[in-house]
Amino acid sequence: MSYAIGIDIGGTKTAIGLVNAEGFVQAKASLPTDQAVTPEVMIDRMAAAIKEMLAEQGVAESEVLGIGVGAPGPLNTKEGKIAEPPNLPSWWNFPVVAMLQRHFSLPIRLENDATAAALAEKWLGAAKDAEHFVFITISTGIGAGIYSHGKLITGASGNAGDVGHVVIDPAAGTCVCGQKGCWEYVASGTAVARQASALLGREVSSKEAFDLAEAGNPQIQALVQRIFEYIGVGCVTLINTLDPEKLVIGGGVSQVGAPLFDAVRDYVSKYALNPSGRKTPIVPAALHQDAGLIGAAALIHIPY
Repeated sequence: MSYAIGIDIGGTKTAIGLVNAEGFVQAKASLPTDQAVTPEVMIDRMAAAIKEMLAEQGVAESEVLGIGVGAPGPLNTKEGKIAEPPNLPSWWNFPVVAMLQRHFSLPIRLENDATAAALAEKWLGAAKDAEHFVFITISTGIGAGIYSHGKLITGASGNAGDVGHVVIDPAAGTCVCGQKGCWEYVASGTAVARQASALLGREVSSKEAFDLAEAGNPQIQALVQRIFEYIGVGCVTLINTLDPEKLVIGGGVSQVGAPLFDAVRDYVSKYALNPSGRKTPIVPAALHQDAGLIGAAALIHIPY
């Protein structure tokens, strides 16, 4: 049996998994992404967790094909560095691949977390039958993985798919990136919570906002409908630009389910430029809890 280690680095936690060649997560662990310590210390903790996991599972390092790392962008995958992710300021310009190579004599591959998740959906999920698709994650921010002509499209430095910073509505306000009205500024889970809190004059989570809309709160219903339209605008942009045969939507906001998917499909059916584009299947991601781990491991298991 051959295995890969998947590491999914997030702003609050880092997930680590031992994944076999069929995509089964044989073992996993979770570490807080402790920003009070240096990234070097975090890498040491990850390495210790991996070695402990291998020992517990009775797997020799020689049975491991490599280590895949999914991380938030921007990245520089050619240099194996995490560049400037807004939610990991202490990790800027950090050579994550070189630091892991201090502990393991294995191939190590780094890609954007949404790109890795797209590969996982192609391998085991909602895009197994597609050669041209876009995986969109809508949660704290918005990102995408692009798969076209049978391969991942990663770009010159590994940052293709940073669609959260496509401008959707310049009148909406200034995004963290400095542009006005970026897609993630107007339609991410963070955006839902921010706008609902402003409307109600108290702190509201995105989940509570969607619950209030479902319960009939007219203010929040109008907000949610606008959010769904913004998501539709972004999807039309991707369809017009990339001509995919399918869009796969994941992330926390996708858990809203049918109301979101129905609204987005309706918008796309009206406004995508190409008649075939108006019929683009828009489906939920199939991989949820372990998607980051499986995506990171897929960087080793699946040619891309």
